[in-house]
Amino acid sequence: MGSQRRPDLPPPSELFVNLMLGFLGMGYVVYARKTGHTLALACGVLMMVFPYFIAGVWPQLAIGSLLALLPWLLR
Repeated sequence: MGSQRRPDLPPPSELFVNLMLGFLGMGYVVYARKTGHTLALACGVLMMVFPYFIAGVWPQLAIGSLLALLPWLLR
Protein backbone atom coordinates (compact mmCIF):
# COMPACT_ATOMS: atom_id res chain seq x y z
CA MET A 1 0.00 0.00 0.00
CA GLY A 2 1.13 3.61 -0.14
CA SER A 3 3.64 4.49 -2.85
CA GLN A 4 3.16 1.48 -5.10
CA ARG A 5 2.24 2.33 -8.66
CA ARG A 6 -0.03 0.22 -10.82
CA PRO A 7 2.16 -1.71 -13.27
CA ASP A 8 0.03 -0.87 -16.31
CA LEU A 9 0.50 2.91 -15.97
CA PRO A 10 3.42 4.72 -17.60
CA PRO A 11 5.73 6.75 -15.35
CA PRO A 12 4.72 10.35 -14.59
CA SER A 13 7.51 11.78 -16.77
CA GLU A 14 6.15 9.92 -19.79
CA LEU A 15 2.62 11.15 -19.07
CA PHE A 16 3.94 14.72 -18.89
CA VAL A 17 5.76 14.37 -22.23
CA ASN A 18 2.59 12.87 -23.78
CA LEU A 19 0.55 15.81 -22.52
CA MET A 20 3.01 18.42 -23.79
CA LEU A 21 3.27 16.75 -27.22
CA GLY A 22 -0.52 16.67 -27.41
CA PHE A 23 -0.74 20.39 -26.61
CA LEU A 24 1.96 21.24 -29.14
CA GLY A 25 0.29 19.05 -31.77
CA MET A 26 -3.05 20.72 -31.14
CA GLY A 27 -1.39 24.11 -31.59
CA TYR A 28 0.10 22.97 -34.89
CA VAL A 29 -3.32 21.77 -36.08
CA VAL A 30 -4.94 25.12 -35.20
CA TYR A 31 -2.09 26.99 -36.93
CA ALA A 32 -2.33 24.75 -40.01
CA ARG A 33 -6.07 25.18 -40.32
CA LYS A 34 -5.73 28.97 -40.23
CA THR A 35 -2.85 29.15 -42.70
CA GLY A 36 -3.51 26.12 -44.90
CA HIS A 37 -0.04 24.68 -44.17
CA THR A 38 -0.49 20.96 -44.91
CA LEU A 39 2.84 19.79 -43.48
CA ALA A 40 2.12 21.53 -40.16
CA LEU A 41 -1.26 19.80 -40.08
CA ALA A 42 0.30 16.39 -40.66
CA CYS A 43 3.00 16.98 -38.04
CA GLY A 44 0.41 18.21 -35.53
CA VAL A 45 -1.76 15.13 -35.97
CA LEU A 46 1.29 12.87 -35.73
CA MET A 47 2.41 14.64 -32.54
CA MET A 48 -0.96 13.89 -30.98
CA VAL A 49 -1.05 10.25 -32.11
CA PHE A 50 2.47 8.78 -32.04
CA PRO A 51 2.93 8.78 -28.21
CA TYR A 52 0.31 6.03 -28.05
CA PHE A 53 2.61 3.74 -30.04
CA ILE A 54 6.11 4.74 -28.84
CA ALA A 55 7.09 3.98 -25.23
CA GLY A 56 9.79 5.85 -23.35
CA VAL A 57 10.49 9.49 -22.65
CA TRP A 58 13.65 9.88 -24.76
CA PRO A 59 12.26 8.34 -27.96
CA GLN A 60 9.14 10.46 -27.61
CA LEU A 61 11.19 13.61 -27.10
CA ALA A 62 13.38 12.81 -30.10
CA ILE A 63 10.48 12.09 -32.45
CA GLY A 64 8.43 15.00 -31.08
CA SER A 65 11.34 17.41 -31.59
CA LEU A 66 11.78 16.22 -35.16
CA LEU A 67 8.07 16.62 -35.88
CA ALA A 68 8.04 20.07 -34.26
CA LEU A 69 10.97 21.31 -36.35
CA LEU A 70 10.02 19.68 -39.65
CA PRO A 71 7.48 22.30 -40.85
CA TRP A 72 9.95 25.11 -40.16
CA LEU A 73 12.89 23.36 -41.80
CA LEU A 74 10.98 22.44 -44.98
CA ARG A 75 9.35 25.78 -45.69
